[in-house]
Amino acid sequence: MSDFNSQIVDEFRANGGNVGGPFEGAPMVLVHHEGRKSGASYVSPMMYLPADDADAIYVFASKAGAPTNPDWYFNLTAAGQATVEVGTDTFKVDVEELKGATRDEVYAEQARRFPGFAGYEDKVKGVRTIPVLKLRRHERST
Repeated sequence: MSDFNSQIVDEFRANGGNVGGPFEGAPMVLVHHEGRKSGASYVSPMMYLPADDADAIYVFASKAGAPTNPDWYFNLTAAGQATVEVGTDTFKVDVEELKGATRDEVYAEQARRFPGFAGYEDKVKGVRTIPVLKLRRHERST
């Protein structure tokens, strides 16, 4: 994990899910995933958008507007599941990639709330569509 990501992970865990600097006030999640080729364990910090359903969140494979998708995107879509830390809560999630109008609506809402995401989309226009993943908490046993 890069030093930058390590610092974010440490700050997230030390402050109950809150991170400062460029992420001050942004909803953050730590996504645990395994390398689809290496089998290595990774933790990727990222911004998220809460879904209308309290058991789901959306994450965005923006890679800050790079021309390729981030590795974590491929790991999550290959596995179909992951573990996340939201605030002080840790739980397993199922991974679903959004497509079409649903994807576009969710991405537009994230770009409205955090204009940097509109800039990322502008950077990759004609190169790739930034994937949006829905992470839904596994069914809870009652």
